[in-house]
Amino acid sequence: MGNTENASTPPSPAPAPSAGFSRRAVIDIGTNSVKLLVAEVCGRRVQPLLERSRQTRLGRGFYATHRLQPAAIADTARAVAGFAAQARAWGAAPTRVIATSAARDAVNQSELLDALRAASNLEVEVISGEQEADWSFRGVNSDSAIAGQPLLLVDVGGGSTEFILGEGDHQKFRHSFLIGTVRLMEQLPRSDPPTGPEWDQCRANVNDFLEHQVRPVIESELRTFPEHRVQLVGTGGTASSMARIELGLQTFERDRIEALRLTRGQVRRQRERLWSLPLADRKQIAGLQPERADVILTGVPIYEILMEKFDFLDLRVSTRGLRFAAVMDLDGE
Repeated sequence: MGNTENASTPPSPAPAPSAGFSRRAVIDIGTNSVKLLVAEVCGRRVQPLLERSRQTRLGRGFYATHRLQPAAIADTARAVAGFAAQARAWGAAPTRVIATSAARDAVNQSELLDALRAASNLEVEVISGEQEADWSFRGVNSDSAIAGQPLLLVDVGGGSTEFILGEGDHQKFRHSFLIGTVRLMEQLPRSDPPTGPEWDQCRANVNDFLEHQVRPVIESELRTFPEHRVQLVGTGGTASSMARIELGLQTFERDRIEALRLTRGQVRRQRERLWSLPLADRKQIAGLQPERADVILTGVPIYEILMEKFDFLDLRVSTRGLRFAAVMDLDGE
């Protein structure tokens, strides 16, 4: 079970919110994992109190038929119910539940929604790729160190990857593309350890997708900014894992992760190391959560090849994103 946290269980009863703030929660159901954010919110200020992640891999065995598997639905429903109870313990009201790529693409979406409703008594919002991209950008911009800078935000998820280009509150481009870590992993079976030809196939697939799907719709927009002025920012599990590996972090440390700039050479060396090791050895890498040791193989190449193709010299990592905006947006702010 994956776990990211920055606070312990609150005393009973939970302390009242800080003056001027409201306490809210968002549960985010992704293709690979379910995540919880409990935060105090005032306008565009988001102060996280509790962040948790549990891998349920809703998208396992999904892409051949686009049918969610019963075991994956059950595991996800249990995770959501547990996180809903934690949100209540923290006195969060309301709690929002959102679902992304696998849920919106599923032919049996209603089975998932019924199971979630029965387990947690909460309604689920299945959001579009455009909404996911918009919230990712707005959440990252809740960080005053980033807000106002021209940036290309790339949120690599399990089933989709969101690309958003903008500056401040203005988004010049946003789109959700059908490439992600779990999707690629199921398309590209690998040996243990993976072989050279298997890496060649992965690289070719990612390169082809970026060249023919992403470049035609984003390159002209990138050219509207002076060369090398746009900062590449990654958010989501893959980007955070890359930062933690580089820093050797055994625990979640937001300030250190967000202060890091991963060079193109560092990203390439991470990928080379990861692809040279069997799964058991990858699970021992400092900073890499063991349950991410398989999907990291298809996550890092997306950033590596993107940096090469669009000549980005470094990658900044944000631990904010979709959930930060979703929790801000609960009252329409």
